[in-house]
Amino acid sequence: MSARLNIATVDSAAYKTMMGLEGYLQTISLTHIQKELIKIRASQINKCAFCLDMHTKDALKYGETAQRIFILDGWTEAKEFFTEEEQVLLAMTEEITLISHKGLSDETFQKAKSFFDDNKIAQIIMAIVTINAWNRIAISTHMPIMK
Repeated sequence: MSARLNIATVDSAAYKTMMGLEGYLQTISLTHIQKELIKIRASQINKCAFCLDMHTKDALKYGETAQRIFILDGWTEAKEFFTEEEQVLLAMTEEITLISHKGLSDETFQKAKSFFDDNKIAQIIMAIVTINAWNRIAISTHMPIMK
């Protein structure tokens, strides 16, 4: 599949805005591993090969295990590999990514409140929203995977 266009060059203002979100995500209190789990899980749901390639490599670089990356798509069947806090992050990621199904459920939101304060919940939501935007950009423009 060949790239359709490069938003960074075609509309640099839009790309700069997305990079602003990335800059914001560098300042939040989530760990690198937490952010990468969010990015990988959303990218799996959205079937974004470009982002899956990038974020699985990044996760490994930050110390994530290959096994957890391999089983991430089936995390609900392998909960013992993920902390309760990570399970809440993953549930939030799925429900927000699949917003048209039911959105972020009250049950998941209440579980999140037991682990995170409102500020951190806002940060998690912004991390999920940002990777979903990147997924849509990468898929729509056919961003090529770097070999």
